[in-house]
Amino acid sequence: MLFILLAKGFLLGIAVAAPVGPIGTLCINRTIERGFWQGVATGIGGALGDTLFAIAAAAGFAAMQDFLREISLPLKLIGGLLILIIGIQTLKPRPARVAKTGDVASDIARVTLSTFLLTITNPATLFGFVALFAGAGLADTGGTSPFFLVAGVFIGSLSWCFMLCGAVRWMHHKLPDHFTAWISKGSAILLIGFGLVSLALAAKQMWA
Repeated sequence: MLFILLAKGFLLGIAVAAPVGPIGTLCINRTIERGFWQGVATGIGGALGDTLFAIAAAAGFAAMQDFLREISLPLKLIGGLLILIIGIQTLKPRPARVAKTGDVASDIARVTLSTFLLTITNPATLFGFVALFAGAGLADTGGTSPFFLVAGVFIGSLSWCFMLCGAVRWMHHKLPDHFTAWISKGSAILLIGFGLVSLALAAKQMWA
């Protein structure tokens, strides 16, 4: 039973991480411009954010519903602005830099933390987990079961990150430089689009 919950959590983690959104786009862009481990660090931050939402969903969404409604507007504004700024900054790709040995760990930690904070500005992910848990018949899981479910979500999300960054890194070496440059620019434009959409939704909510 616990293995089945772990497997279901794994599949749910992939289901949430796989659609191309701001975090997936950042993984692609950073893998191309900064290397495999920078892309993976971005994915780890996203996986930790997904796991936090999975914990909240498993613990009981109803108790948090009113609180999320109260903070949804500032979260949309903060998340939209951050994504927009990142997209603008990455629109003109910078030459890849080789970090000093002592800076590698701090760079990875910084990227992981910043992506985690960006991920949790999108409470829609929590709604997604609630819907997925309910659809899978897992909303009332109790005892030790939620731990295995949440662990599966983290493993699934992280596994998708490694697969995505690995595929992008492989393509980066196989495809012409101009093609990967277009992918990088395209991902930056996509980030700008995500940011603008988030800000538009915040404005709609503000004036509703």
